[in-house]
Amino acid sequence: MKRNLISELNRWKKKPDRKPLILRGARQTGKTWLMTRFGTDSFSETVYINFEQSRNVAALFKENIEIKTIIQALQVHSGKQVNPETTLIIFDEIQEAPGAITALKYFCENAPEYCIVAAGSLLGVALHQSVSFPVGKVEFMDVYPMNFHEFLMALGEDNLLELIRDGEWELLKVFKNKLAERLRQYYIVGGMPEAVAQFSQDADFKKVRQIQKNILEAYELDFSKHAPEREVPRIRMVWNSIPGQLAKEKRKFVYSHIKEGARAKDFEIALVWLKDCGQVLKIHRVTKPGLPLKAYEDFTAFKLFLLDIGLLCAMTDLSPRVILDGNAVFTEFKGALIEQYVCQELISQSENPVFYWSAERGTSEIDFILQVDSKIIPVEVKAEENLKSKSLMVYQDKYSPELAVRTSLSDYRNDGDMKNIPLWGLARWVEGLG
Repeated sequence: MKRNLISELNRWKKKPDRKPLILRGARQTGKTWLMTRFGTDSFSETVYINFEQSRNVAALFKENIEIKTIIQALQVHSGKQVNPETTLIIFDEIQEAPGAITALKYFCENAPEYCIVAAGSLLGVALHQSVSFPVGKVEFMDVYPMNFHEFLMALGEDNLLELIRDGEWELLKVFKNKLAERLRQYYIVGGMPEAVAQFSQDADFKKVRQIQKNILEAYELDFSKHAPEREVPRIRMVWNSIPGQLAKEKRKFVYSHIKEGARAKDFEIALVWLKDCGQVLKIHRVTKPGLPLKAYEDFTAFKLFLLDIGLLCAMTDLSPRVILDGNAVFTEFKGALIEQYVCQELISQSENPVFYWSAERGTSEIDFILQVDSKIIPVEVKAEENLKSKSLMVYQDKYSPELAVRTSLSDYRNDGDMKNIPLWGLARWVEGLG
């Protein structure tokens, strides 16, 4: 398995002003694997502490203790010497030890020579429970499911991926059918590392689907175990409504589709909880594509996606055969599925915030809007090869963007102010924005 974030972790390691690093992301997106693989590849020793499993070490952080005492305790617990230059310290499930979260501040201020990486699947939830957080004393790195290019690497398609990264668009036309097939497989498998690893072994969609069902069940258990008791039914209602919300032609989230007469205040905490756990992606509307986009954000209008396209297929019990072969009745939801895919690719690859735009009366809508330096880039999503888009024409006539992007199954085209990016090459285009 290969993850692009390994190179980001190595860049962090070399920074002269490095601070303790926290990996954020939903359960089973690969945070533990990333940290331990980073330790194996880039350090002589790794001291790994899982605070869910090591309650005695977690208890240590309840006291106001010095860095020296913490290091001694870690050495005794692990049986290893902790050398600042050659040892990686990993604090996993750190939300189970609030004192350890606070201790990151003292490592930053008094012992910055130590390399510390922490992670917590429910860290966002913990921060709403009176945990003292070291603001400004840590760095963050977001971990999402594997994107399509990482999926290709896992399947051994390195040569094909190299052509994409080199922008060999003409040559890639020869492999268009193969890329489309791999893309359809990705729609089914998604990017949860365990599902990808299973598929890379035997290409068995049934085994993949069982893994996805297990992940969804684990998320449901988290609702009951960690959320406020009175909020659990609301969280489940929001969570279960997402596929139906996405199946609508206009994918704006509507509270009354959860429950008749429902209002925003009824589900506000439930939405925050799901977002803090990393289980949903929330994309807000902008009223105008002006700089900065954040200034035109409409907090009352948003789309809600799942964190992973494979989990969306599993949640709806969508048959892999329907996606692989196509089906006459698989039309509206196909658009939702492709939009879910594009949302994941944009958010996981780009440091730029992602929004969408719609006219006040809802007559036109652009699926995604990006701000890149001084550019505002509209991104229109097409499920097939039909490139006609009334909404994009309306947007271009009204705002005259310097660049507009369509992403579809059609070949790469660059017409100056308009680019068509193949869906399978979207991550490559987003990487180039940085």
